[in-house]
Amino acid sequence: MDLPQKRNRISHEFTSCQPSTREAAPSSSTKGQAGGFVEGAILRISMHNFLTYDHSEVFPGPKLNMIVGANGTGKSSIVCAICLGLAGKTAVLGRGDKVGLYVKRGCSKGSVEIELYRASGNLIITREIQKENNQSTWMLNKKHASQRAVEEAVKELHIQVGNLCQFLPQEKVGEFAKMSNIELLEATEKSVGPPEMYEFHCELKTYCSKESKLENVCKEKANFLEKARQSNERNKLDMDRYYTKTKHLDRIQMLEKKKPLVEYETARKELEGVKKEREEMKRKLKSLKEAQEPLLRKIRSVESQLQPIEHQMKELYSQKKLSQYNFSYQSISIITFISFKQDLSLKQTEEADRQKRIGHTQLMIKDLQKELQHMGSMGDVTPQIEDVNAELKNIQDEKAKLEGESLDLRRDKDEASGELHRLQNRLRSLEDMMKMKEDKLRVRFRDTYTALKWLRDNRDRFKGNVYDPMMLVINVRDARHAKYVESQIPANDLRAFVFQRQEDMEKFMTEVRDTQRLRVNSVIAPAESCSKRPPSRPLETLKRYGFFSYLRELFDAPEEVMSYLCHQYRVNDVPVGTEKTKSMIEMVIRELQLRVIYTAEEKYNVKKSNYSNNVVSSNSALRPSQFLTTTIDADERHQLEEQLRAAERKVQRCDQRMAAVREQLTKLDRHDNELRAKKKKLSELKGKKRQLEQKISTKQDSLRQMEQNEINLQAIEEETNTKIAAVNNKKVAIMEEYLSHMQARMSMEKVYLALQSAGVSAEKTKLVTDCRDSLAELKQAEGVYTKLDQIKTNLLAKCKTLMSRASAICKMSPGETAVPDELHRAFSQFPDTLDEIDAMLNEEKTRAECFTGLSDTVVEEYNRRELEIKNMEKELDDKTNALRTYRQNIAEAKERWLNPLKQLVDQINKRFGDFFRSMQCVGEVDLHWENKEEYDKYGIRIRVKFHSSAPLHELTPHHQSGGERSVSTMLYLMALQELNRCPFRVVDEINQGMDPVNERRVFNIVARTACGVNTSQYFFITPKLLQNLQYAEQMTILCVHNGPYMLPPNKWSEKAFIRRAKRGHNR
Repeated sequence: MDLPQKRNRISHEFTSCQPSTREAAPSSSTKGQAGGFVEGAILRISMHNFLTYDHSEVFPGPKLNMIVGANGTGKSSIVCAICLGLAGKTAVLGRGDKVGLYVKRGCSKGSVEIELYRASGNLIITREIQKENNQSTWMLNKKHASQRAVEEAVKELHIQVGNLCQFLPQEKVGEFAKMSNIELLEATEKSVGPPEMYEFHCELKTYCSKESKLENVCKEKANFLEKARQSNERNKLDMDRYYTKTKHLDRIQMLEKKKPLVEYETARKELEGVKKEREEMKRKLKSLKEAQEPLLRKIRSVESQLQPIEHQMKELYSQKKLSQYNFSYQSISIITFISFKQDLSLKQTEEADRQKRIGHTQLMIKDLQKELQHMGSMGDVTPQIEDVNAELKNIQDEKAKLEGESLDLRRDKDEASGELHRLQNRLRSLEDMMKMKEDKLRVRFRDTYTALKWLRDNRDRFKGNVYDPMMLVINVRDARHAKYVESQIPANDLRAFVFQRQEDMEKFMTEVRDTQRLRVNSVIAPAESCSKRPPSRPLETLKRYGFFSYLRELFDAPEEVMSYLCHQYRVNDVPVGTEKTKSMIEMVIRELQLRVIYTAEEKYNVKKSNYSNNVVSSNSALRPSQFLTTTIDADERHQLEEQLRAAERKVQRCDQRMAAVREQLTKLDRHDNELRAKKKKLSELKGKKRQLEQKISTKQDSLRQMEQNEINLQAIEEETNTKIAAVNNKKVAIMEEYLSHMQARMSMEKVYLALQSAGVSAEKTKLVTDCRDSLAELKQAEGVYTKLDQIKTNLLAKCKTLMSRASAICKMSPGETAVPDELHRAFSQFPDTLDEIDAMLNEEKTRAECFTGLSDTVVEEYNRRELEIKNMEKELDDKTNALRTYRQNIAEAKERWLNPLKQLVDQINKRFGDFFRSMQCVGEVDLHWENKEEYDKYGIRIRVKFHSSAPLHELTPHHQSGGERSVSTMLYLMALQELNRCPFRVVDEINQGMDPVNERRVFNIVARTACGVNTSQYFFITPKLLQNLQYAEQMTILCVHNGPYMLPPNKWSEKAFIRRAKRGHNR
């Protein structure tokens, strides 16, 4: 819609270099509410002794305010008053850095008062500036306040005088184009975004910074933890060996504790056996005594019968001689005869027993000798035992050697595994970098990415080499040089597949382009390789011009890809220079006659006219790299792969050797067990042989003793018979003499008594003889019993001694005989015989001696590091959880921030593009990033094109002209106008560099946009205006007049001025 022309002035400014006598304008609160002012808009600006003004008041309108005046009249002073009056910093203005410099020359103090519209009641901010000490006094609604309170009040109204998107002073116009994409994004967020958008962005950047630090901490802790685990794993082998040695020593200690108990138990069992034999002998004695008792009773009975007979005989033979005869006869016939018979019987019994024992002993000796002879055929086992011991020691030595080798292999494997892990992580990081490049390809060229996935699944269908898109296989050695490569190689070729064979390319394109309908590019490498083609001149001849390399030397690529680039884009002959090259570019173009030249930040194309032979050059600024910034060192990757394979082979060799060592140890253990079983058998055999020899020797000694004690029964029997015959002869003589006396002096009754006495005496003699035989056996049994009792006493003393020793070793309480339960359980695992205990003791000592060079420090070091590992694991878990929390917070903050931001940028882009299209130009605004996860690197990129033949170029301080930068800046600010949540915007003399055409176009856009329905207040400061501009009813034009000959404000008449202007026009 065309805007009507308007020549009448709606508002004006009262100004003079003299003190003003005009009364203050009435309060504008009502005017603000009724005049369409937005919350926070400026209703009044009052300046006193401020820069060029003695006193002045400005009443801006609610929409577009055109502040017009000649240079030096004080237009920018109004801008300074707005900034400083709203608690802005002097640095925003780009003038003096001290606030006292803004007081009018010759005055000691000055003041600025600004009235802001507020629905709840207008806000009046007053700032009085002291020139001498550069101090300010603040008031809010005529009440003294702190600068902090003023800043808070201004912030509540969304006023940002430090934001170039809202407040653009004259001295800062050029800096807008110098703002980086990141700075422009932050300024835009603050200016037009929701209040929480910038907070979310800051929160997101804080989270990301903490996440990055946490991630590095987690990586460092994980690496340190892995190294600690590997180190402790190596120490664990030493600790296991230490514990194995300790186990053997503990077993030795237990065996030494059990040995006295076994000795005690052996003696106790022997004592029990002796006790049992003694009890049996005791019972036998009792039985013998009981068997002898009837004989004794019979003897007493016979004696009781004999006693009356003897009494009668004494009465009959009262004569002394007869009694003597009777007594002599009885003595000879009974006592002497019984004694001889008893002695002979005892000797016969003793000899028979001796012969019986000799025979039994000889039989036992024969059996033992036979058994010994059978064992003797096996030979002496002592050398065999010594050989087994030697072989066992060799096995232990070999096992110790193998265990040491196993430990060394384990350490080598741990080191190789650590190196393998490090190489895998490094290679994985390179692969992650490659994945980042693939992600860029997927985002920017989805069809190419789809074709890439199909190619990787079907690469076997092609005969020759087929390479991924160039942007994936080209690896720039230094990321700073990526912009040169991308500038030389078009984007269409960067995403192109490279083929070695024509038929492969046709097959590929048929599939992906015709069948899958994908938009992809492909090229074919030259038949003859050009990758090694030399440049047209040596680099040494170019170094004096500041060139440091040819383009080909800045990146790596496969043979066919490099050949294509050398053939198509002559990367082998394009030099890259520095700022020195730029400083002497005319000489370089004139002397070297190169077609393409790169300086530090620009690209030069040099052509020679076919008609005039004149050299024509054009230059363009280098754009930042988009695809090749991620660099992967191909040599490093190849080297890593070689090292990785070598590390894998080393680990495999270690595993194989460790398996072989384990197998050898298993064989040695098996052989060791066999030898120990053999040794045990030989030891038992040797012990049994020794026992047999001792038994034979004992039996032989006993046999010799029995043979030496031989009794000559024949001589004793002859002697006894002789004695008996002598006794009988004597008895006969006595009897004859007795009978002769009896015949002479006694009667037959007396003879009968004598015969009766002789019969009873004979019976008694027989009984006494039988009693004597039983008595001999009883004496022999008593002797055996006495001997057993002595043995029992000795064994009991021995048991007490052994028990006392065992109690001391086992630390048992006095009087305690039972072994503690824990020792009993431990002892149950060991043998119960002395021979087996001795054999096991020797074995355990031999095993313990194999572990040398070990101490308690090994265990202490392992336990200390294990505790450190646990603490590190806990710390790592805590850090990982915190990292997970930050990532979750990042995802949530990103969701809250990024989607609204994209919508905001789309709205800005739409308006910005519309403004440029209305000027027959092209402009774009987009959200730009290099890495989606680096939220502090997000920015807003402005790209413009003012000529149809030129491509879109990013708005930079160097590429566009001053007028083009001004137009772009102004239109970007206007694109923010309808979105702006700030109450006003100030732009100072931004049209100075514009040509008339662009200035008119921009003015029309500003007038149309700033005077819209839902727009905020706008201040446009300019020293001049073109003629015949289109004005709007909502505009307010403020004309600034200043100087020593100006009328005082109270004498100024707007009507008179307009009337004189009309008369001058009519003439």
